[in-house]
Amino acid sequence: MKAEGEPLPNGFVGRSPRILQIRNQIAKLAPRRSPVLIQGESGTGKEVAARSLYNAAPRGHFVPIDCGSLVGTMMESELFGHVRGAFTGAHEAKRGLIELANGGTAFFDEIGELPLELQVKLLRVLQEQELRPLGSLHRIKIEVRVIAATNRDLKREVAAGRFREDLFHRLNVVRLTLPPLRERKEDIPLLIERFFERAGGRFSLSHEATQSIMDYDWPGNIRELMNCLERMMSFDSGPLLHFADLPTEVANYARSRSAVGFVSSAAVGGGRSVSVAAPVLAQHGIVPLQELERRAIQHALQHTRGDRTIAAHMLGIGRTTLYRKLKEYQLESGEMQLHN
Repeated sequence: MKAEGEPLPNGFVGRSPRILQIRNQIAKLAPRRSPVLIQGESGTGKEVAARSLYNAAPRGHFVPIDCGSLVGTMMESELFGHVRGAFTGAHEAKRGLIELANGGTAFFDEIGELPLELQVKLLRVLQEQELRPLGSLHRIKIEVRVIAATNRDLKREVAAGRFREDLFHRLNVVRLTLPPLRERKEDIPLLIERFFERAGGRFSLSHEATQSIMDYDWPGNIRELMNCLERMMSFDSGPLLHFADLPTEVANYARSRSAVGFVSSAAVGGGRSVSVAAPVLAQHGIVPLQELERRAIQHALQHTRGDRTIAAHMLGIGRTTLYRKLKEYQLESGEMQLHN
């Protein structure tokens, strides 16, 4: 019996309600042969879900098919195979990927990339459980479970005429929707722990680095998080990895949050780093707006190490406005340190 946080073979790591629900769904669907459509953003683990479905009740082979890599005139041959002499250079017969999955599972990754003409042929495979190799006059009976995955909204693709409605309904018998990492941040510490375990268990993160990773929204999801950790390990021999080891986009996001927090604390009278405002704070608990703005600009420049483009973005103003403010507050000389 697996512990609550343990993944299925090749499965999901996490204890969040969404992940526990998906693992429960996978356990129920695994023994069945119905088509499954897996939807989710890039990097959320769609192939992990597909392999979990297969591994929970293995039967035959698991054959991954990357629809995005099927290009040119050989796409049909790759999927359905061909007979000898079917086209120039076809010196011998070749079995297609779908036939290789006969008796097992064919996983169509990024099914939304499949051209319309091949969608028709795939629909026949699903409906008739048979295929015809390129150049052949005979059909081959097969029994294959189809799992498809996409990061697109297939309903919109159908409405736009880029995906066949009949194929969509045939694939959409059961749908698994994978949550982005930003919606299950409680799983991040366990993901980090498992990653470092696989790397030998020698590395750990400082508190500041951990907090920055927890705060970041991870648009690339788990794949981006794993790449981040691997990059940190590459640049630091450890064992403790620090904030300075974080990728630029993660570090800058943390700095922007820190700048916002600084401005917020100053707005309620918490800023004490600018001596000129101290009497005002002591007497009235109010920071003049101009002084507050000056502090925010200085703090943003500190956290971006003088990068004015990023500082302007953090402050929510245009670069031209920032340059004008720098001149107005006599900061254009490069002064970026707060007065004591």
